Amino acid sequence: MEAEAGKNGETLNVKITGKTHVKPKKKLGKKEHCQLVTFDLPYLAFYYNQKLLFYKGNNYEEMVEKLKDGLEVVLVEFYQMAGKLGKDEEGVFRVEYDDQTEGVEVVEAVADEISTEDLSAEEGTNAFKELIPYNGILNLEGIHRPLLAVQLTKLKDGLAIGCAFNHAILDGTSTWHFMSSWAEICSGSSTISVPPFLDRTKSRNTRVKLDIPPPSDPNTTTNGETEVADPPLREKVFKFSETSIDKIRSTLNPSDGSKAFSTFQSLSVHIWRHVTIARNLKPEDITVFTVFADCRKRVDPPMPESYFGNLIQAIFTGTAAGLLLANPPEFGAAMIRGAIESHNAKAIEERNKEWERAPKIFQFKDAGANCVAVGSSPRFKVYEVDFGWGKPEGVRSGCNNRFDGMVYLYQGKSGGRSIDVEITLEAGAMERLEKDKEFLLEV
Repeated sequence: MEAEAGKNGETLNVKITGKTHVKPKKKLGKKEHCQLVTFDLPYLAFYYNQKLLFYKGNNYEEMVEKLKDGLEVVLVEFYQMAGKLGKDEEGVFRVEYDDQTEGVEVVEAVADEISTEDLSAEEGTNAFKELIPYNGILNLEGIHRPLLAVQLTKLKDGLAIGCAFNHAILDGTSTWHFMSSWAEICSGSSTISVPPFLDRTKSRNTRVKLDIPPPSDPNTTTNGETEVADPPLREKVFKFSETSIDKIRSTLNPSDGSKAFSTFQSLSVHIWRHVTIARNLKPEDITVFTVFADCRKRVDPPMPESYFGNLIQAIFTGTAAGLLLANPPEFGAAMIRGAIESHNAKAIEERNKEWERAPKIFQFKDAGANCVAVGSSPRFKVYEVDFGWGKPEGVRSGCNNRFDGMVYLYQGKSGGRSIDVEITLEAGAMERLEKDKEFLLEV
């Protein structure tokens, strides 16, 4: 199996050397199931959520054994990750687990021509395709596939951990809670400090029957390779230092004397405006800003941070491109802030009721016209996921769930207030964005 050609055109070989399944260390002794709720169901037609973390280290076999042993332990608490999707007798989707379930798929691979430095320098995601499992696999396929697949690849000077999480059962907050708990066990702790809160029906218990045609058998599934993106898309990571972030924030002063804009609001409007410029939109073209917001503290009653599942909702705001750009940045920032602040428990309840009356499975085109859609969050402590051999050299997303305007925000490797911005755009727009000095600041 071969990876995409690298920057200089050379082919990087990734060779699969083995595949196993890892189950929780202790038997549950009973069949467990938990229905998917209104916050989970819309993501069934998204793809598995892919994350890649790479580390320096030279004892691959030892690292792999430690990771597998730690996974067995952490799955005792996070046993839903080792389950499958199923339906109850009324056709309501749920997570099912019993001691006969296969567990988490773990693939071992070797790519000893690739260094951690090569991966750090990689701007796109194509080179990651062979390092992360389940490219082009829909979450709905969790009916006959594991809900988590992991690939552990030996690099020239370290290890890459590629994970594919079924997005129908968990969001970013739960993903990084799981990753940090797994790292905690591998670093020598006998228990995890924050167990997951597994009863998702506490956030919403409406039973929604969905009739989605089952996906074809995995052996006949197209691997996503046949879908031609038209026009071609490009991804790139822009690294904003603390200085850049502070500079962006300092240029925004609310005109009405209200409180200062947050880092998220300031950076979001910076991205939204400059992507709109790069797209060469007409003044009358509508552009939509979408953010997938964590609702754990917004719902009534609020849910704990450790709530395991999806507790996010897409929040939209939009305006004409001409208005967004003719006004100062405060105009767009105020729109973003207004949309986020008004998304309270009442708005969430209304959205849920509306969805339950007429269930609609999300697809990317639903993010809105000429959209900028922000997922992930710089609040996730991704560079603190230390399995016992140091912090990651890099943390990235895979090829899945990308469309024109998708943005992933990550904590910057240098820490503090630095933020990495991963953007997917139509190739021509990306070329213009890369040359936009005002967007780049000192990036």
